[in-house]
Amino acid sequence: MKLVRYQDNQERRVIIDWLTPIDYSTQQNDFISRQQEGTGQWLLNSKQFQDWLNKDKQTLFCPGIPGAGKTIITSIVVKHLKEKFQNDASIGIAYLYCDFKRREERKPADLLLSLLKQLVQHQSPVPESVKSLYERHNDKGSRPSLEEILKSLHSIATDYSRVFILIDALDECQTSHAVLKEFLSEVFNLQKTGTNIFATSRPILEIVKEFEGSISLQIRARDEDVQRYLDAHMSELPLCVSRNRPLQEIISAEIIKAVDGMYVTTHNPNESTWLIFVQVPPRTAPSGFAD
Repeated sequence: MKLVRYQDNQERRVIIDWLTPIDYSTQQNDFISRQQEGTGQWLLNSKQFQDWLNKDKQTLFCPGIPGAGKTIITSIVVKHLKEKFQNDASIGIAYLYCDFKRREERKPADLLLSLLKQLVQHQSPVPESVKSLYERHNDKGSRPSLEEILKSLHSIATDYSRVFILIDALDECQTSHAVLKEFLSEVFNLQKTGTNIFATSRPILEIVKEFEGSISLQIRARDEDVQRYLDAHMSELPLCVSRNRPLQEIISAEIIKAVDGMYVTTHNPNESTWLIFVQVPPRTAPSGFAD
C-alpha cells in the first residue's frame, strides 16, 4: 500500500512539474515576509473587498500608480484567502505575479498553465483531464494547445465549489494589448464556473476598459500603513532619533507627506529605495536634536 501511494505521489509530482516549472510561492513568501503586520487591513475591511469575497462570479479591479504597493496588497489578499479557507478543500486559489522582465511567463498559455498547476496540485489523485493531457503530449515531446489548456482548466474549476484567481501587475503581463485581451477574455470565461477574479494594474486606459462594470478600488499607500512601517524601523535610526519621540513624530509626518501614496521600502535591492531627508529648523528642533 505504501509503495502504491509513493508511486502515485511520484506520478503526481511529475505531471504537475510537466505542466509548468513556474512557481509563484517563493515570491509570495518573500512579499509577505517584507510587509508589516496589519498592512492592507483597510482593503480587507473595505465594502468592495467584502462584496467580492462573499459573492460568486465577482471581479475586483485595483488600479494604482507605480510604487503604490499593488504587489504587497496582492500578497496580503492571497495570504488572507489561504488562511480563511485553509480547512476547506472545496475552495481553489491560484495567483500570478506578472513581471515584465520574465518574458517566458507572459504568453497566455503559460499564464493559464500556471493557474491550472496551482489548482491541480491540491487535488489527489491527479484529475483525469490533466492526466490524459500529460499522456497525450509527454511521449511526443509536445505541449498542449491553448484550447486543451482551457478545457482542462474549466474542468478543474468545476471540481471546486468556488475558485479565486488573483493577478498582480497586469500591465506587466502584456506583450501587446491584443495578447492581454485574449488572456483576460479566457480568465473572465472562468467566471461561468463561479470564479472570482482579483487584479491589479497601473491605471492604463486599455486595461481599465477591460474591467468596466467590475468592482473597483484604488490602491494607494494609506497613511496608517506608512506610519506602521516607520514605527517598526525607527529603532534603526541614530540614537538622536530613536530616543527622541517628538523628533520621530516630525520625521514621520514629513515622510508620510513626501511619499504621497507610495510605499516606503528598503528590503529589496532590486526596487527603488526612498531616502527622505527631513530638515528641522533650529528654532523648532526638539531638545536633544543637536546630537
